[in-house]
Amino acid sequence: MKRLITPLIISSFIVCTTLAGWANDVIVNGIVKNHANKKKLPSVSLTVPGTNIGTVSNADGTFTLKIPDSISANGVNAELLGFKSCFISGEIIKDNPGNTLAIWLEPSGRMLDEVIVYGADPRTLIETAIKKIPQNYSSERNLFSSFYRETIQKGKRYIGVSEAIVSVMKSPYKTRLTTGDRVQIEKGRRLVSQKSSDTLSVKVIGGPTIPVVLDMVKNKDLLFSLEELDFYDFKMEPMTSIDDRQQFVVSFKPKVKVDYPLYKGKVYIDRETSAFSKAEFALDLSDKDKAIRSILHKKPRGLRFNPQEVDFVVSYKYQDGLSYLNYISAKTRFKCDWKRRLFSAGYTVYSELVMVDRDDRPTASISRKDAFGQKDVFYDVVDNFSDPDFWKDYNIIEPTESLEKAVLKLRN
Repeated sequence: MKRLITPLIISSFIVCTTLAGWANDVIVNGIVKNHANKKKLPSVSLTVPGTNIGTVSNADGTFTLKIPDSISANGVNAELLGFKSCFISGEIIKDNPGNTLAIWLEPSGRMLDEVIVYGADPRTLIETAIKKIPQNYSSERNLFSSFYRETIQKGKRYIGVSEAIVSVMKSPYKTRLTTGDRVQIEKGRRLVSQKSSDTLSVKVIGGPTIPVVLDMVKNKDLLFSLEELDFYDFKMEPMTSIDDRQQFVVSFKPKVKVDYPLYKGKVYIDRETSAFSKAEFALDLSDKDKAIRSILHKKPRGLRFNPQEVDFVVSYKYQDGLSYLNYISAKTRFKCDWKRRLFSAGYTVYSELVMVDRDDRPTASISRKDAFGQKDVFYDVVDNFSDPDFWKDYNIIEPTESLEKAVLKLRN
């Protein structure tokens, strides 16, 4: 049975910023918005061209990107599914110290004519993408530096926040096996509610090992082994673009019942390379017992666990002819109640990880001894929130305004 457990065009204007940073870094603070409706855009990829340095915007559309001064002239690229990419030159960044960079992304129109001309059988597209994995992804070891955040909410109230810089060793993609993939916690912190009523000893899918478990290209046990394609119905959707590269979009849903829960969602496949660029999928909860066995690792005796939503997003970034793991999120929403108690409580566990740098020729590896294991407890290996300059020159996902307020409440 499958188990997923891991313990817990630029328009209008551009205003740019450079602030004095640590270790001669240029610090670019900004916000990304949709030019069509003025709404803030989350999960926008911000990268420095010619390097492996990057981050993503938070749910409020804001970001901070720390760039070594020696490469700040390279500028910054902003990219998001369904939008035209936007380049901010190094000159604009350096010539506007003290301001906030506002980036307006222009939606890219749906290319319906391309769907007609390049229409294809969706299952064939999936099979081709699977067979081309060895040539579309790295054939060497890669060592990533990544930022990980995990939040826990009871209702709408945050009861736990933890963050870490995580090293991620990815073995070659010659096979769809994750046995050589490992993660190591380099630095982290946590903040947990002290209210006894908030304490809930439950372990669900998530945790720092998500770049191993949820890498759907590498982990065939997660999604789309060739043997499992018969379990799904596939459908072509309108094409879109990622980083100005045209993408086939294939939706899928279960068509049979098996001993473990399947998924429903969409995958995005690069039209030129046939590489998986992104996957948005959710666990099929039609059979709650199967879903619970798949995502729940531990719970107290007498507690009834009822999953409401289990969603994932996995994206890959195309660079120099290859695609690399770039961003992962996992959201598990569930209700818990105790026998003989009248009311239930709703919880949401959200895990998010972004690759902020990559070493293509690592001289060191992550040993089994130092690796974070699936049975390890994240809160046991990181410290409490304390130093406001804790992250220094690390690139991170900026906290949202609501998260900042939650941290203040948890500290008091």
